[in-house]
Amino acid sequence: MSEPAAEGAVAFVLKLGRGLHAHGYPAHRLEAALVRVSSQLGMRGQFFSMPTGLFAAFGREDDQRTFQIRVDPGAMDLRTLVALEAVANDVAEGRIGPAEGSLRIDAAMASPPPYPAWLSTLCFAVSSAAAARFFGGGLREIAASAGVGLVVGLLALLARRWAPLGRVFEAVAALTSALLASLAARYGGPLSIYIPTLAGIIVLVPGFTLTVAMTELATRNLVSGTARLAGAAGTFLAIGFGVALGTRIGEAMLGGLPVARPVALPLWTEWVALLVAPLALMVLLRAPLRDLLWVELAGILAFSGARLGTLLLGAELGTFLGAFAVAAASNAYARALDRPSAVPLVPALLLLVPGALGFRSLSSLIDRETVSGIEAAFRMTLVAISLAMGLLSGQLVIPPRGADRD
Repeated sequence: MSEPAAEGAVAFVLKLGRGLHAHGYPAHRLEAALVRVSSQLGMRGQFFSMPTGLFAAFGREDDQRTFQIRVDPGAMDLRTLVALEAVANDVAEGRIGPAEGSLRIDAAMASPPPYPAWLSTLCFAVSSAAAARFFGGGLREIAASAGVGLVVGLLALLARRWAPLGRVFEAVAALTSALLASLAARYGGPLSIYIPTLAGIIVLVPGFTLTVAMTELATRNLVSGTARLAGAAGTFLAIGFGVALGTRIGEAMLGGLPVARPVALPLWTEWVALLVAPLALMVLLRAPLRDLLWVELAGILAFSGARLGTLLLGAELGTFLGAFAVAAASNAYARALDRPSAVPLVPALLLLVPGALGFRSLSSLIDRETVSGIEAAFRMTLVAISLAMGLLSGQLVIPPRGADRD
C-alpha cells in the first residue's frame, strides 16, 4: 500500500471508530469491527476502547503509529449507526475507497435528526405513560406520568441547547419529576406518587448502561466495563439526589400527602402499552422508520420471553430468556437484511433493563431502609447479569453479522 493510500485508510478507520463510539457501540463490538475493517484494508490495527476515549495503533509493534482520540459519548442514534456500518462494509469489501468512505461518514454524522423535536418530546410522555402501566399504575398514574414525561422531554430539549443544564440534567429532571408527582397527588386526586415519579424519568434511568457494562465485563473489557459501571452509578446517584430533594420540597410546600393504591386496569391495557412503548423508544433512539415492524416484533418477543422466563426461573433470572430470544432474533434480522442488529435489539432491551430496581434501591437507602435498599441493589445487579448472559448466549445460537468474516 502506498503512503497516501495508507494515510487515507488510517484516517478512515479513525473516523469510523469515533463515529461508532459516539453513537453507542460497546467496547467489544467496536474493537472487533475496527480490527476487521483494518485487516480488510491491508493494515494491522490494535484498538482499546473506553467510554470517553479510543486508542488506536497501526503497524508492527516495533514500528507503530499510535493515536489517542477523546470522545464524548453521545445519545444512541440508530439511524447513524446504520449509515456508519453500511460505509464500513462498502469500504471493507472494496466497493468504495477510504476517501469516499470518510466523506460519507462526515455526511452521516452531520445529518439532521430524522424526527422533529416536538415528536421526540412527545415520545418522552408516551414512554412514561407506557412505563406507568408496566409498573401497575391506574388511569390517574398513567395520566400523571405522561404529564411528567412531557415536562422532562422539554427539559431534555433545553439541555441539548444549554450546556450548563446538560451537566446536571438528570438531577434536575428527577427533582422536577418528584415535585410534579407530588403536585398531581395533591390536586389531581389520590394516586401513587412513586409510579409517576419513576415513570416520568424512566428514559433517563441508566439500566441499559448498566447492562452494557456487565456485558463488557463478561467479555473481559475490564477497563471499559468498570468505567461504564461507575458512570451508571453516578447517574443513579444524581437521580436519587434529585428525587430526594424534590420529595422534600413537595412535602414542605404541600404537607403530608395521602397514600393511595393504583386502581388495577384490565390485562389488555398492558399489551396496548407494549405496542406503544417500542414506537416511542424508536423515535427517541432515532431508529429508521422502515424498521418499525421489526422493532415492534422484537419488543413483543423480549417482553414475552421475560414473562415466560419469570414463570420458569423467577423474576431476576427470567430476563435471561427474554434477552436470549431477542439477541438471537436480532442477529437473524441483521444477517437476513444486512442491517445492524442494534436496530431491533436496543429498543427491546430497554423494556427489560433493571432501571426501576436501581431507583427503588436508592429510594430505600435515602429513606434509611438499608436492608431493603441493599436487597433491591442486589436484585438489580442480578437482572443486569442475566441480561448480559442472555445477550452473549443468544450469539452462540445465531452469531452476529460479520462474525464469519472476523
